[in-house]
Amino acid sequence: MAMADNRQRYMPLPDDRLSGRGQALAYPEAVLLVNPVEPDLKGEVDDKYQYSCDNKDSQVHGWICTTDQPAVGFWMVTPSNEFRSGGPVKQNLTSHVGPTTLAVFLSAHYTGEDLVPKFSAGEAWKKVFGPVFIYLNCTMDGDEPLSLWEDAKQQMIIEVQSWPYTFPASDDFPKSNQRGNVNGRLLVNDRYVSDDNIPANGAYIGLAPPGNVGSWQRECKDYQFWTKTDINGYFFINDIRPGDYNLYAWVPGFIGDYQYSAAITITPGSEIEVGDLVYEPPRNGPTLWEIGIPNRSAAEFYVPDPNPKYINKVYVNHPDRFRQYGLWERYAELYPNEDLVYTVGTSDYKKDWFFA
Repeated sequence: MAMADNRQRYMPLPDDRLSGRGQALAYPEAVLLVNPVEPDLKGEVDDKYQYSCDNKDSQVHGWICTTDQPAVGFWMVTPSNEFRSGGPVKQNLTSHVGPTTLAVFLSAHYTGEDLVPKFSAGEAWKKVFGPVFIYLNCTMDGDEPLSLWEDAKQQMIIEVQSWPYTFPASDDFPKSNQRGNVNGRLLVNDRYVSDDNIPANGAYIGLAPPGNVGSWQRECKDYQFWTKTDINGYFFINDIRPGDYNLYAWVPGFIGDYQYSAAITITPGSEIEVGDLVYEPPRNGPTLWEIGIPNRSAAEFYVPDPNPKYINKVYVNHPDRFRQYGLWERYAELYPNEDLVYTVGTSDYKKDWFFA
């Protein structure tokens, strides 16, 4: 199974999760492999949630079958996130033991009821999910099986560049010339950082249905269109479905969320230039101290080593090591007598602020 250059592995068999070969852990999805068919997997944890992925990063994932020759690949390619709910950093499942490959359009995983669509009596609703692209490939003479992953990534790029597809005949799926584009520049005005406006480098900015600041995180009935600003704060959001939207953003390194004051109406063929937008982060004075970086990632915090009994080898010395099973239990082991104490000016959140 492969879902990223650094997240791929030989997977257990479904039988490995059954009683006698697998030991149930704290929740049904997590199983300790005690007697797997493949002995090298003994002692590892299998848990489908360990293979979750942000919407923004979940564009291709799938399987390579090496039992027959030539090796065969089966891939789920998602060319656009416009129909996914919850925004770019909403996590969803990908592929897991089965072999199972998912195309998740709508999910309350990691969020709960907020992302379950709710309808009033008689409310009309229509939404197009997809299309997604199923890609099959096979090795040629002498090719390594993992070359299929590289090929799948290249096919994903082709599909992204082909979006929106031209083949759907439904009027509910507008073609490129029936959509609109928005461009502009996002700046940050923080007088305690700079006297001048600062280009919002690497900010996430997108169009989502009208709502309040941050409401895009709970939006689950319509479409969203996101991109990132360049080093100078410029952004281009293309191929937007006709409709009414608000423009939302957040800027790594600055607290709070941005929302453009005016609604944006997209019509077929529209080219909307919003110009320079200025975000003023909320503050009443200079920063006295802070723990971490306001960027919606939590990657900077201390992630303890998992209990050696519950390892997934994929995540050993890995940026996503927070996905290891049972890290919540490590808190009590590391702080058996009292809770964590963080001393401003002395403690380092990279070592002293526990992530679980």
